[in-house]
Amino acid sequence: MQISSRFTIAIHMLVCMDVFRDEYKITSEFMASSINVNPVIIRKMLSQLKDAGLIEVKRGTGGATIARPLDEITFFDVYRSVDCIEENTLFHFHENPNPECPVGKNIHHVLDDKLLRIQEAMERELKSITLADVNSDLGKYLEKVI
Repeated sequence: MQISSRFTIAIHMLVCMDVFRDEYKITSEFMASSINVNPVIIRKMLSQLKDAGLIEVKRGTGGATIARPLDEITFFDVYRSVDCIEENTLFHFHENPNPECPVGKNIHHVLDDKLLRIQEAMERELKSITLADVNSDLGKYLEKVI
């Protein structure tokens, strides 16, 4: 199991939008150079973040900006906006357990509630961390480096 890298890329994008907002026009090319991915990937994710109401994008010369205060954008908001997991389920269950096997016949019943509890715990934690937390930590790190 692994959450898609779209989640960390989206966090990186949003932090870039905030950190560099007064210095640069925030374009897909600009963010792609920081993240070291193809700008096409960034453009697709910009669309997803925009659809979720997290950013505003002005075509042409405008660039991208964050639509809400950083302390109002949680990791959960970002996680949901960029489709980090398929079918809204963190765990993908194997398709065809053997119905003739006592374990195979009952494994879904045994695991489903436990896997849901794990996903809900992770989502609670995602809701407790904001982009403001990331920027604060980044600021502390940059102070040490400079």
